[in-house]
Amino acid sequence: MNIKLAYRLFQNMGIRYASYRIRHELEKRMGLLKKRHPVNPENKSFISLQVWKKLDIPFIIKERESISFSKNPDGSLKDSAHKILNGEICFFSSEWKDLGLNYDWITNPETGFKYDGTKHWSEINDFNPANGDIKYVWEKSRFTYLLTILRYDYHFNEDHSAFVFSEIESWIDANPTNEGPNWKCSQEISLRLFNWMYALYFYKNSKELSEERWNKIQNAIYWSLQHVYHHINFSRIAVRNNHAITETLALTISELLFPFIPETKKWAKKGRQWFEQEVEYQIYEDGTFLQFSMNYHRVVVQLLSFGIALTELHHKKFSSVIYDRAAKSLDFLYQCLQEENGHLPNYGSNDGALFFPLSNSEYRDYRPQLNTLHFILYGQHLFDNKNSREDSYWLKQKSNSLPVNEIIQKNDGAISYPKGGYYLIRESDTFTFIRCGNYKDRPYQADNLHLDIWCNGVNLLRDSGSYKYNTEKKYQDYFMGTASHNTVMVESHSQMLKGSRFIWYYWTKSLSAELTETNSEFIFKGKIAAFQFLNSKATHKRSVIKKKNSKEWVVIDEVIGLNNFEKFQIWHHDESPVKFQALEDDKEVTPDVCESYDSSYYGMMNKGNATAFKFDTEIKTKITIT
Repeated sequence: MNIKLAYRLFQNMGIRYASYRIRHELEKRMGLLKKRHPVNPENKSFISLQVWKKLDIPFIIKERESISFSKNPDGSLKDSAHKILNGEICFFSSEWKDLGLNYDWITNPETGFKYDGTKHWSEINDFNPANGDIKYVWEKSRFTYLLTILRYDYHFNEDHSAFVFSEIESWIDANPTNEGPNWKCSQEISLRLFNWMYALYFYKNSKELSEERWNKIQNAIYWSLQHVYHHINFSRIAVRNNHAITETLALTISELLFPFIPETKKWAKKGRQWFEQEVEYQIYEDGTFLQFSMNYHRVVVQLLSFGIALTELHHKKFSSVIYDRAAKSLDFLYQCLQEENGHLPNYGSNDGALFFPLSNSEYRDYRPQLNTLHFILYGQHLFDNKNSREDSYWLKQKSNSLPVNEIIQKNDGAISYPKGGYYLIRESDTFTFIRCGNYKDRPYQADNLHLDIWCNGVNLLRDSGSYKYNTEKKYQDYFMGTASHNTVMVESHSQMLKGSRFIWYYWTKSLSAELTETNSEFIFKGKIAAFQFLNSKATHKRSVIKKKNSKEWVVIDEVIGLNNFEKFQIWHHDESPVKFQALEDDKEVTPDVCESYDSSYYGMMNKGNATAFKFDTEIKTKITIT
């Protein structure tokens, strides 16, 4: 990194970020992280299994014998459970891989690379291309698949507690405290604890939960929480996204669930303070989210549902800001949702995360998670179908209206979320989605002024998705860059200058944005500072004119300050029935075919179709659904 770029990164991220990264790197090199997170620590045992059972500490579900909502022995659930019981795991909510019944927990199933399970986690390189994407190792260690077994046992009156506890014990035996890749990320550690708690409570009365296993589990719980607490600033300062919300929530609930661990009183007090700070900071006043990612926003919705339900159960409500941001998050995502299938634009980073898969609904269907939060906040369901409702039964079986303003409704017409920079147009059969915003924290994709168009729940002009975070440079540049979005490129350049890993320089900035309507049209006008590494005064203006009650849009793009560069207006449309007519200086522009990929699910991609129009300064394109 040259001095100029380093200075720009410092300007964008601030002194808090820069000083912490320097300190963290020094701590790693000097061995201070190893000292703070020791290997071979003393075994921690606090109470016996029988005492824990007698304490009857409330959790969001009770033991299976006390759960009584309507059962639905669905065939797809049975199929998924049988695959898991035979050694398969569904990766990133989409792709089944056969790991076998004796998986070692540290081998990447995609590349075959086996991590050193004896190395301290601070020495593990999680971005070595030869190793492959470390998320393929972390995926099973999240233990979300146990929720499928748990649901299967409930709906089919089966008992696979032996399998469940043998999986947990196998992980503990294979992953000594603070050693190997599965201790690298505090968010993964936190999520693992959440899912273990579901298993512990559901199978509380199983003979498979022995004293020996309980002692192993409570020791792992202690050192997991100790790790999260003593490395919390990495997520709160260096990362500051859904990771920080997950980890601070784990600390917040530690005293509620593990009051027998003395340190949880301190951990929970700080954790609650940090959790409320992070939610208030990361979810804006209009309900949009600082990661500008629909799926990561859903992750936060699941965490809010989990946290609110549990703290309410213990009569320790969060402050009003949590309920306010939860309600506004719900509203924003609901306004973006397609009623036909529960889909939202595949906008922003999407790693296939679904922390708590508690229904049979398909991964791209957001209805179960939004319904759960709605039920927790308002005491009534948002959707009617069984799949959308089951999720809520695993968090809160009795309705309980909480102090929020009013029940959400689906809005039509022009809808603006200026804090996050989202502009929506909803009519009876079409949905238009436009992004024009700023970043107060690091951007993830170069996608400003992206346009999504939907018709009757079908995504006709789409975002390309994320594919993988650690892959060939060609695909990293494409999916994180401007080329994968429906906006404008300057030659082969993205709107911002790409640095290493998740770093961007010369962040785009919204200079103006407004969405208005007349009797016959909706009109969006936006302007961003972009491509400023080519010219510090370069800007991109976009107007989108949507004719009311028709399937017709007019998009006008103008790039200023880059007269000696070729520009390309890009549309990713695949086989959808979309017609384009582009004009420059009243002359029709011949379309070019450009490279397109579609990654609806993490780790998977297909060749797509896209059309590009080359222009000099300004282009006007009419888009019609035929």
